[in-house]
Amino acid sequence: MNEHVFYGILIPFLGTSLGAACVFFMKKTLKEQVQRALTGFAAGVMVAASIWSLLIPAIEQSDSMGRWAFLPAAIGFWIGTLFLLLLDHIIPHLHQNSETAEGPASRLQKTTMMILAVTLHNIPEGMAVGVVYAGYLLGHSEITVAGAMALSLGIAIQNFPEGAIISLPLRAEGMKRSKAFVGGVLSGIVEPIGAVFTILMANQIVPALPYLLSFAAGAMLYVVVEELIPEMSEGKHSNIGTLFFAVGFSVMMILDVALG
Repeated sequence: MNEHVFYGILIPFLGTSLGAACVFFMKKTLKEQVQRALTGFAAGVMVAASIWSLLIPAIEQSDSMGRWAFLPAAIGFWIGTLFLLLLDHIIPHLHQNSETAEGPASRLQKTTMMILAVTLHNIPEGMAVGVVYAGYLLGHSEITVAGAMALSLGIAIQNFPEGAIISLPLRAEGMKRSKAFVGGVLSGIVEPIGAVFTILMANQIVPALPYLLSFAAGAMLYVVVEELIPEMSEGKHSNIGTLFFAVGFSVMMILDVALG
C-alpha cells in the first residue's frame, strides 16, 4: 500500500476523531439549528460524492458495454441499497434525537446504540474511500490520486461534525469526557477497516470495480434518505438544513472536479 493510499484512508477517520475531541472543549450538546446545518452539510457531501466520485466513474469504466454501460452501476447501486437496508434491520441502533431504537429488540445501553447508529452509516463511507483508491491502484484512468484525495477530504470534512454529534450527546448522557471521546472515535474506526477490506476485495476481483463503486453509492444514498434528510428536517420548519445541504454538495463537487 503506497503512501497516498495510506494517508487517504486515514484522513476521514482523523476527521471523526477531531470532531469527537470537541467533547473536551464544549460543555453542552449542539443547538438544534447547528445540528440541522451539520446534518444537511453531511448529506450534501455524501450525495455529491455518490455522483461524481462513484456512479460516474462506474459508468465510465463500463463504456465497452455500449448502451448497456449503465448496467453494472444500476446493479451495484441496488445491491448497496439493499445491503444497508439489511444492516438497518439486523443491527440494533438509536438515531440522534430519537427515543425509539431500530432493529431487533436489544438490552444494549442507549449510548451503545447511539454509537452503533453512526457506525452503521460510516460503513459505506469507508467502502467508498476504499473502492476509489482501489481504482487508482489498479490504474484506471478515470480515477486519479487527486480525485481519490478529494473524496477523502470531503468525507473528512463531514465526519468532523459527526464526531461531535456523537461524543457530545454521550457526555450529556452522563458518560465521562474521555469515554465519550472514545465512543466518538470508535464510531469512525469502521471507515479505515472498510476501506482496506474493499481495496483487498477489488484487487482480487478486478472486473467488479464498477459494481463496488456503485455499491458504495447506493449504500451512501440510503443513509442520506433514510437518516440524514429526516434528521435535518425534523421539528419546527427551517430551511437551514436544506441550505447547508447545498453547501455540502457544492463543496464536494468543487473538490472532486477541481482536484480530480
